Amino acid sequence: MRILVQEDPFDVGEEVSRFSAGHQDVGAVVTFTGVVRDVPEERLKVMEIEHYPGMTESALAEMAARAMDRWSLADALVIHRYGRLAPGEMIMMVGTASKHRKDAFEAAEYLMDFLKSRAPFWKREITARSAQWVAAKDDDENALKRW
Repeated sequence: MRILVQEDPFDVGEEVSRFSAGHQDVGAVVTFTGVVRDVPEERLKVMEIEHYPGMTESALAEMAARAMDRWSLADALVIHRYGRLAPGEMIMMVGTASKHRKDAFEAAEYLMDFLKSRAPFWKREITARSAQWVAAKDDDENALKRW
């Protein structure tokens, strides 16, 4: 299991290769990469992401450990960035590896849902007209109910 909380960009290809290497006992590797998207009503200049070092890594490790136990994963990867990110930049990545694809897909979805709603990150969208903290969305909260 690998958890990274970092300011620097990451290379998806390198991360997928590193994550997939050496897993001869798995039949499925699932990855998902989240990208900062523009705000439809206004032009997003930048998204600022804050976190508490130590607390954040611990919370992400706990989420990943729960996924590994629940779906008998061979491995899990969570990368999440912080700092100032522009539209189009990669913000996060999840990877799961298991013997069967169903487990890998479900565990990846679980991690993505929990990252979206429960990971201790605070996001602020800065546009030409305003700066607003991103509030929790009902859809994100409802997605957690299936787990």
